Amino acid sequence: MTAIHPVILCGGSGTRLWPMSRKAMPKPFLPLLSDETLFEQAVRRVAGDDRFAPPMVVAGAAHADVIMAQLGDAPGAQLVIEPAAKNTAPAIALAAMLLPDDAVMLVCPSDHHIADSAAFRAAAIAAAGLARQDYLVSFGIAPDRPETGYGYLQRGEPLAGGYAIRSFVEKPDMERAVTYLASGDYSWNGGIFAFRAGHLLAELAANRPAMADLVAQSVAGGRDDGARFYPAAEPFSAIDGDSIDYAVMEKTARAAMVPVEMGWSDIGNWAALADALAGDADGAGNVQRGAVDLAQCSGVLAMTDGPRISAVGLSDVCIIVSGGEVLVTTRDGAQAVGKLPGAVNQ
Repeated sequence: MTAIHPVILCGGSGTRLWPMSRKAMPKPFLPLLSDETLFEQAVRRVAGDDRFAPPMVVAGAAHADVIMAQLGDAPGAQLVIEPAAKNTAPAIALAAMLLPDDAVMLVCPSDHHIADSAAFRAAAIAAAGLARQDYLVSFGIAPDRPETGYGYLQRGEPLAGGYAIRSFVEKPDMERAVTYLASGDYSWNGGIFAFRAGHLLAELAANRPAMADLVAQSVAGGRDDGARFYPAAEPFSAIDGDSIDYAVMEKTARAAMVPVEMGWSDIGNWAALADALAGDADGAGNVQRGAVDLAQCSGVLAMTDGPRISAVGLSDVCIIVSGGEVLVTTRDGAQAVGKLPGAVNQ
């Protein structure tokens, strides 16, 4: 069986984890959960397993050096430098055009937390089996709560190793999210995919021919220096960007899903990080990093890179001090951090 090719996407500026996450050093490259960064965890998740080829990383030029540093001595890894940020569909198409048609791609965001790597790899093997049959496969994350912040996948007919996708569902309101959880027919759409490279490109050409053509021009005009590939900037910059979900997944007749329980979180905001760090919490549910003094507090996330945080009588708030900036938000308000002037106007 040929090896699965991990494709790690490093896009976005991580503004919802401002002020710790900055455009120059966004969320994937920070040691948020342990001494390892989320990107390093994504690389290590498939390292040392001969069922997986060396990773291909797709990222912007601004983060190329930090990626190379964090890749370390990962043998055979390749970095593809996006000339412009055009969302996930063109980024994935770039990788597909640099792989053999029959290569199975495992597309992974660089900034997600996955607690159970063995469950992840098992799902990847199942997804690859479906991808070799020319299904476009999404990981269906088992929901553990009614969540309004994620899109959902509705399970359809059984397939070997997974299910057809009956429908893609946009982020629901709380009432519908409760219904989805109770039904057992819905999974979160976690943005992890498996494709056969040639079939993905055929679907892209059928559904978004202009995008497929411009990516092909960009690859044909690109240059390779061994460790890094630079697609041509002019055609790529002309692409009308879109997500892989809208460009292909929601249009194909071959969408499938592999259900998986693997302790997944997209660490999408400070409340999500607090949840992922729950194992480090004290008896009142507080998580502390750095010089922190809490009295009569519960459910507080307090992290500082220098100045002391002192708090009394607070519940369910996040207090972050980083790089000379201070953020205080309720857990409920954490979704809106990326819209603050400090996060937007970096």
